[in-house]
Amino acid sequence: MTDPHIAVVGSGSLARSVCYSLAALASPAPATPIRVTVLARGSAASDIAGVCQIRAAVTGGGVTFAAESLHDEVDAMARLQPDVLVCCASAQSPYERTTAPSAWTSLIARAGFGATLPLQATLIVRLARAVAQASPRTLVVNGCFPDVVNPLLTALKAPVTCGIGNVSTLAACLQAAIGLPDQDHLAVLGHHVHLSAPGHPDDEALAWYEGQPLPDVTGLLRAARAMDRRELNGIAGHAAARLLLALVTGAEVRTSLPGPLGLPGGYPVTVADGSVTLRLPPGVTRADAVAWNLRVGRDDGVEVVDGRVSHSPRAIDALAPYLPELAAGWPVAALDEVTERLTELRQRLRLAPAASVVAPGTGAT
Repeated sequence: MTDPHIAVVGSGSLARSVCYSLAALASPAPATPIRVTVLARGSAASDIAGVCQIRAAVTGGGVTFAAESLHDEVDAMARLQPDVLVCCASAQSPYERTTAPSAWTSLIARAGFGATLPLQATLIVRLARAVAQASPRTLVVNGCFPDVVNPLLTALKAPVTCGIGNVSTLAACLQAAIGLPDQDHLAVLGHHVHLSAPGHPDDEALAWYEGQPLPDVTGLLRAARAMDRRELNGIAGHAAARLLLALVTGAEVRTSLPGPLGLPGGYPVTVADGSVTLRLPPGVTRADAVAWNLRVGRDDGVEVVDGRVSHSPRAIDALAPYLPELAAGWPVAALDEVTERLTELRQRLRLAPAASVVAPGTGAT
C-alpha cells in the first residue's frame, strides 16, 4: 500500500492556501505519511512545494511535498496515480476586474460571473478526462466555480466528487461567528453568489443549527463579506485542506461543500470513507435543495440543466451583441468550440478600455 497522495493543480492564491494548510493540518505526523504533489507551469510549483516542505518540517508534520511542471494531463495522471486531485487553476482569474480592468471585465460585470463558465471549466474538464482515462480510482475535487462547473462535468460524464470554496467558506465563517467547535450540527445551503450579500433578503443563504433555522445569516456573514475576496481564499484553502485529508485518510467530517456529486450550488454533506453524501436538514429534500440552488444561482447568469448551458436574461442582453448564438445557450458537448469563441472575444475586448462595452441592442464594434 502506498502513502496517501494528493495532487494540487495551480499556483495562485487558492492553490497556495490549500498547500500551506496541508503542511500545517497534517501535524503532528500522522500514522501514515501523506504525499502532496504541486502541479503547475514554470517555477511556481517548486517554490510552493519548497515553502510547504519547510513549513511541514517546522511543525513536525508527516506530509512531504514535491513539484512537477504540468504539460500533459494524461501523462501526469498515469504516472502519479493520486488518491485525490484538486484543481485550483482556471483560464480566467476572478480578480482581473481589479488587476486589469478592460472592456472584457466590464462585459463580465454586466453579464454575471457565470459568463466565464467555459474559461473556468476548460482545465478541470481536461484533468477529469485524464483521470477517467489514466487513473480512474482518483477522486476529482474542483476549486473553479464548482457550483456550475461540477454540473457541467457531470453532464459531460467526467468524474467529479465535489468542490471547494464558496459554501464551504460560508460555513466556516458561520461556524466562527457563532462560536462552534466544529460543523457537526451546522448545515448550510449556499451558492457562489452568496460570497456577496444578495439583493433581496429572500435570496440569502440558508443555515440550520441542530436542525433549526439559524437566524440573521446576513448579519453573521457581514464581517466576512467585507473582506477582500482574495483574503477569503485563506479560509477556503484551510477548509479544503481539511476535506482533502479526510478524503485520503477515510476520516469522517461534517461540513458543507459546493457541487457535491455534480449538483448545482452548495449543500451540507458528510465526508466518510473517501465518499461524500448529502446531509440535508429535516424537511428539505434533495429536489428542494437543487431547485433552490438553481434559483438563487441565476444571479451568476448561467445554469446547466439537462445537458445544456442556459443564460439569464441579464447575461443574454450582455452577450448577444458579441456572441448571439452562444448567448441563447449551448449544449455541453460544444464546450471546446464555445471556449475558443469566448477566448477570442476576451482577447479583443482586453484591448479596449473598461467603459467600451456595447449596450444591448446597439451591435458590437
